[in-house]
Amino acid sequence: MPVDPLLQGLVAGFAVEAQEVIQKVTMDLLELERDGLETDALSKLYVRLGRHLHTLKGSASSLGMQDLGDIAHKLEDALAPLKANPQKMPRPVVDILLHGLDLFMLRAQAHADGRGDALPDPAAALAQLVSEAPPPEVAAAMGEPAPFRAATVMAAPVSEPAPGAPVTELAPVPSPEMAPESADAGWRVSSRQVTALMREVERLREVRLRFEERGRELDRVVSMLAKQGLLAETAEARSSLAGTSRSLRTDGEETGDIVEALEEGLKAITTRPVRTILDPLQRMVRDLSRQLGKEARLSVVGSEVSLDRRLLEKLQGALVHLLRNAVDHGLELPAQRERAGKHHEGALTMRVEQQGNLLFLECADDGAGIDLERVRKVAEQRGVVTSEETARLNENQVRDLIFRPGFSTRSDVTDTSGRGVGLDAVRASVEGLQGRIEVASTPGQGTRFMLTLPVDLGSSPVLVVRATEQLVGLPMLAVEATQLARADSLRLGKRRAHLEYQGQLLPVVDLGARLGLRALAPPTEGQPLLIVQSGGKRVALAVDAVVGDRDLVIRPLPSEVRDVPAWQGAATLSRGELLLICRPDWLVTDTSQAQVVAQRRALVVDDSLTARALHRAMLEAGGFTVHLAASGARALDRLQTDTYDVVICDLDMEEMDGVQLIARLRERKETASLPVILVSAHDSAAARERGLAAGADGYLSKRECAAGRLLAEVLDVMSRRGNRA
Repeated sequence: MPVDPLLQGLVAGFAVEAQEVIQKVTMDLLELERDGLETDALSKLYVRLGRHLHTLKGSASSLGMQDLGDIAHKLEDALAPLKANPQKMPRPVVDILLHGLDLFMLRAQAHADGRGDALPDPAAALAQLVSEAPPPEVAAAMGEPAPFRAATVMAAPVSEPAPGAPVTELAPVPSPEMAPESADAGWRVSSRQVTALMREVERLREVRLRFEERGRELDRVVSMLAKQGLLAETAEARSSLAGTSRSLRTDGEETGDIVEALEEGLKAITTRPVRTILDPLQRMVRDLSRQLGKEARLSVVGSEVSLDRRLLEKLQGALVHLLRNAVDHGLELPAQRERAGKHHEGALTMRVEQQGNLLFLECADDGAGIDLERVRKVAEQRGVVTSEETARLNENQVRDLIFRPGFSTRSDVTDTSGRGVGLDAVRASVEGLQGRIEVASTPGQGTRFMLTLPVDLGSSPVLVVRATEQLVGLPMLAVEATQLARADSLRLGKRRAHLEYQGQLLPVVDLGARLGLRALAPPTEGQPLLIVQSGGKRVALAVDAVVGDRDLVIRPLPSEVRDVPAWQGAATLSRGELLLICRPDWLVTDTSQAQVVAQRRALVVDDSLTARALHRAMLEAGGFTVHLAASGARALDRLQTDTYDVVICDLDMEEMDGVQLIARLRERKETASLPVILVSAHDSAAARERGLAAGADGYLSKRECAAGRLLAEVLDVMSRRGNRA
């Protein structure tokens, strides 16, 4: 049935509105078929359902789509008996209503695309819903013959436009309820134009930061003049400068408001809540569980987080794979779960959290967990690895085999699994977004997949702190509170200090020691302590000073150092200084055990914080305990009290360069034979000869270090020194 051409623009808006309403109806239906709802809650759900269906019917009919109006009317009829006597909705009734909604949405989309005249006669569509002999349990529940049955073909929900589409819809065509004059209030622009506008807003934000810095400099000048005394010659100048300073602050505040408004507007255009891709997965989990004879409930935490639309589109497929895998492979059948002492309904959890420019996604189930022995056998049978290779793998490496191409524990091919395509595609998708995926599992208790992804849309609030002389950034979302250390709230043990906070004892982590900038020491009276949380864990982070909060754009680190566990990105301060942003999950991770088992010790000397972080990550991966020094003088201080197996030193440093440090080391008996490797940005033969002639045992360029040569060079130098000794 074709729609009046004059109304075609409104029909497109109706399709968007209908999809949103149908998603709400679907969520309510899934809630109604679960146990434990009280009568009042049931009544409210039924009333809301009826209101939504009535809205769909009225809007469709007003636009001349009578076929959709008739389908919505039949859905209302099916709901009426249960609405009059609220009770848990039987699953067959939910099946019927869901399939009816699928049919409604398919035809609504066809009308929106201008294909309404190609649709079959409305009577044929209604015939799909009319049931001559409803299932007994359905008829009993409804008190009368069911007016329709499920559609014969399972319809997929209407999806978003394909990723990579050349245009971005900034505003949907208005719904029929909106005023006619607003019907053409939308624009279509390319995503390239939106990205360019975002870059300009970032430039404006940087200008605002410099604006604030200039204001502070002007305040310092006024203060300096005020200290000179009330000289008549300077009174007018001081008064003028003070007025300019006040005006500058006012202008700076207004500029900040403009930048914030622009950023919020761009976010509204280019982002959408994560729930827009997670809510439809509730239906998928429900349908798949029924298909496999299982019971499952999906809980979502953090669905209000808003992300770049393009990122969400690329993530959707990965999340579908993870949830299908959890239902198919993770959860047991209801009878098996009850024998194991679990609830017959499996629990799936999707947790979303954003900290600064990092997005954390966790997909967990309370199923049987990963059977490592079965994974080993299947991997060998399918030729993924050889038996010799599996014998050398630890538990984490065995779990990682499930991400290999061609791996599947299914011996037969079904609609759900068995083709060996799934988790390898998930990993490829995540890594294509510059992220990573990890898996953890406990036999009999369940499995967790953790995704970490960078997001680079807009600025993030960052708390700038100081550890020794280094400035470090912390995502404000991870900082729960700040307080000063007091003796009555600290519990000092032999190995670790704890802070009494809200009835709990939180471990105290010294940021300077955690970064390898100094030896571990208990907090002093009045030292700032930050309560940092991540992934449900909390610690009291001891810092030397809290500099203040800033609104900064956090950029991903270069690919060479992106896997360094301590850092999640970098930002630029108002004067152009680089500020590294620390990962909260790394701060709350207990490393005491790793520090005990590490045997070899290395000292990294470099005035670049990024270089120190890179070298530390590579050496720790090789089993070293690593300490850091930001200058040659600090390195000498450390060598007065600590002993090391090797020193990695930058050739070009201020005050004392690498050559001078080596000369000082060779003068002392205790360090005369200490292996030293020089690292430099210069890769010339002359620079290499200069370093080796100064007494260095090895020389690497920064490029060679980034390529992973450092650990091999360290081990080679230590071996040669040992042989000479």
